[in-house]
Amino acid sequence: MALKIVVLAKQVPDTRNVGKDAMTAEGTVNRAALPAIFNPEDLNALEQALRLKEQNPGSTVGILTMGPPRAGEIIRQGLYRGADTGWLLTDRLFAGADTLATSYALATAIKKIGDVDIVIGGRQAIDGDTAQVGPQVAQKLGLNQVTYAEEVLSVKDGKATIKRVIDGGVETVEAPLPVVITVNGSAAPCRPQNAKLVMKYKYATCPMERPTPPTAPEGASNATGSVVSPSGDERGVLYAERPYLTLNQWSVADVDGDVNQCGLAGSPTKVKAIKNIVFQAKESKTLTASDADVEGMIKELLEEKIIG
Repeated sequence: MALKIVVLAKQVPDTRNVGKDAMTAEGTVNRAALPAIFNPEDLNALEQALRLKEQNPGSTVGILTMGPPRAGEIIRQGLYRGADTGWLLTDRLFAGADTLATSYALATAIKKIGDVDIVIGGRQAIDGDTAQVGPQVAQKLGLNQVTYAEEVLSVKDGKATIKRVIDGGVETVEAPLPVVITVNGSAAPCRPQNAKLVMKYKYATCPMERPTPPTAPEGASNATGSVVSPSGDERGVLYAERPYLTLNQWSVADVDGDVNQCGLAGSPTKVKAIKNIVFQAKESKTLTASDADVEGMIKELLEEKIIG
């Protein structure tokens, strides 16, 4: 059966390589000091989506992400690997969202996309490690959910068969469509980018990513009512001739979102402080099994905030 699959993906700072400049003086993440990457577990989810597309002719895969205009790079990386389309949620009203506001925004976008069979994403993002967004999206949409997936084995007769990790082992479950699935980082890695697809989609952008508006036919008016010159940017002609290079860009209003449930306004969770803890090697200590030595070690670990 042909499936309509939406992959939830996020552009995140590469927190796997945190250095001394990773934090600002205010205790927040210095995103400028960390490269922006495709969230690793979302890549695992994308691979599962692409495999389902191959197993079910006529299926489509779309990338849904939320962030500033530069997050359009996540959609391009998906297109380079075999995705068909993408949607970028970008609006100042989305900024500062915690998991609750993020899941609300994603759920409203999925409703706008419509008739989605499978929503799939990584278990969690490396900049938050909450593993909350996927289940919250499922709850807001009233859909079945399967978490900690290792592999989507098959989809037939309106049901998805999924192998997932549980405490002490692995189980295989069935879930009726539509379903939300979150995928572990231990699942199959995502395939590399395809050279032909890179050449096809390398100029794919969201409107807000472009330094100048696309060229329109002579005499046509832009959004402000002024006439666009037919001798404008050559890329404008490219976007006019190849509409698939214009990625979907949605604001809060575009998805009929409630501004009180988006961004900071819709986020009950606030970060009090962030600390950058750097472990340094010190001289070794030899401890005996005496109560005094054990008690002293615990006190030291507590004082250094290594435990507790």
